[in-house]
Amino acid sequence: MSLSGVLRKLPSFNAIHCHINFLGRIARQQPYSMYQPFVKEPTYSIEKLDQLIESGEAKKREFVPVKAARSDHNVSVFHDELTSKFINMVMEKGHKEVATKLVETAYMKIKQMQLAKYYKATTDAERAEIELNPIVIFHKALENCKPVLQLTPIKRGGATYQVPIPITENRARFLAMKWMILESREKERTVHFPERLAYELLEAFNNTGKVVKRKQDLHKQCETNRAYAHYRWG
Repeated sequence: MSLSGVLRKLPSFNAIHCHINFLGRIARQQPYSMYQPFVKEPTYSIEKLDQLIESGEAKKREFVPVKAARSDHNVSVFHDELTSKFINMVMEKGHKEVATKLVETAYMKIKQMQLAKYYKATTDAERAEIELNPIVIFHKALENCKPVLQLTPIKRGGATYQVPIPITENRARFLAMKWMILESREKERTVHFPERLAYELLEAFNNTGKVVKRKQDLHKQCETNRAYAHYRWG
């Protein structure tokens, strides 16, 4: 067979390009995972398990395969998912045991300070206003530190503007945790990290402190740049 005949039988460039695009779409639809799409995520929370039983969804999932449980999750009543995420952000160079000990020590310091305040209170009304659970204090502190808006650079007409845009829940939680860790690490050498973290959490719980001020400064910047808000739809 001549060379021209062999070249005629080869697929065209357009056919090869279409085939590559088709394979790319298949790869995006089927991500690299050892589990099939119908395999369910495991449910760790006891409250969610009770909700599944009450709604009748648990009956439907009796024979549905479930993914293997992750090593950092459990069904203990003392497990808090938000605290686990915070420990992962405190962790450096994979030393998770050290990060866990630091956060647990900060919780212990919070408990001690709140109990001291509780026993100094003279009336029952004052004692009722004092929160003793460190996990509740941690959740409320992060809620007070979450920003509502953030600034993003957008280029228009050769100039870059800092445009205020709404922030997602995950991003707001990440910024609150990040600011809390940064402010806790900016301390004197004589002050340990758990002590500073406990102080910052209590300050944020009362809606005061450096982290709350950082959130308020960000909101003030967004308010100053509100004239550029329409650029986000450009």
